[in-house]
Amino acid sequence: MYIVIMAGGSGTRFWPFSRQAKPKQFLAIIGKNPMVVETWYRVKPLSNNREGLVVLGQQHLEEARRLFDGEKIKLLAEPVGRNTAPCIGLGALYADCMGIDEAVAFLPADHYIADAGAFLKSLKLASKMVVNDSIATLGIVPTRPETGYGYIHKGNLFSSDNGLDVYEVSSFVEKPDLETAMGYLSSGEYYWNAGIFLANPKTILKEIELHLPDLFEGLEKIRTATGKNDFEAVLEEVYPDLPNISFDYGIMEKTKERVLVIPCDCGWSDVGSWLSLYELKKKDSDDSENVVEGDTLMIDCSGNFVASKADRFIACLGIENSLIVDTPDALLVADKSRSQEIRKIVEYLKREGRDNLL
Repeated sequence: MYIVIMAGGSGTRFWPFSRQAKPKQFLAIIGKNPMVVETWYRVKPLSNNREGLVVLGQQHLEEARRLFDGEKIKLLAEPVGRNTAPCIGLGALYADCMGIDEAVAFLPADHYIADAGAFLKSLKLASKMVVNDSIATLGIVPTRPETGYGYIHKGNLFSSDNGLDVYEVSSFVEKPDLETAMGYLSSGEYYWNAGIFLANPKTILKEIELHLPDLFEGLEKIRTATGKNDFEAVLEEVYPDLPNISFDYGIMEKTKERVLVIPCDCGWSDVGSWLSLYELKKKDSDDSENVVEGDTLMIDCSGNFVASKADRFIACLGIENSLIVDTPDALLVADKSRSQEIRKIVEYLKREGRDNLL
């Protein structure tokens, strides 16, 4: 299996820790290593001791070189972010040019997996399924009626292998409202869409040619420069004009008859907000349900998440369900339940030209 890790994105919902120069995927927000490194370590056993590919933003190249020093990793920089369809297309193009003729796993860089063994078992099975131009995806077994994720509706049973079932895909479903999500959960027929895909690189490129011809045309221009001195110049010229579209919307929803889903119960989280990170963190042992990181005093407080990178003492008295994130140049205080809205702050800073805080 060839590994492609998608490490673009700005991580705006983790401001003020996550900044443009060092977004969420390059931070050790859970575990001892940055998330992109943890992702590589997790799947490295499936790489057959071969290099992996990390597709990332141009501005993060130096940081990635430092993080992956000594690892078998190829870094491929996007001149600008253009969503997941161009990212996956670029990864598939590189793998195809390298002569890879087997399953390629396209993995987000910033997900948390509690049970790596179960995750790898599902990936191995998925890699067996990508024959005859099939695309495989992992469907995360839902644990709650989540309205923040897209869903995969399973179809007929396709096969079973080593205790794991494989299903055809009936449909990909947009993020539901709460009542609909509760119905999905009780039916047992729906899985969370984690954005994890496996396919032969030629299959990916064929689907892009069929459904996103403008993207395919751009990728073919990039192909002509692969391995040549002008590769970076061609990439910088072509990439900004590629369509800004997700792989789910551009490809998966249009080719579902060739997609197989493998249910995966592995303690997955996209760690998409401070609230989701709070839920993963170990709480204080005094039943207060506080998560505290840094030099902090909590008196009569409960359900709070306090994280500090600033060299100062934080004292909290009588507060509940709050989010406090302190850095040397910015302090965030928010209702923990509204952590998905933190991007509004980032949008304000952009409008006001406060680039030093982005």
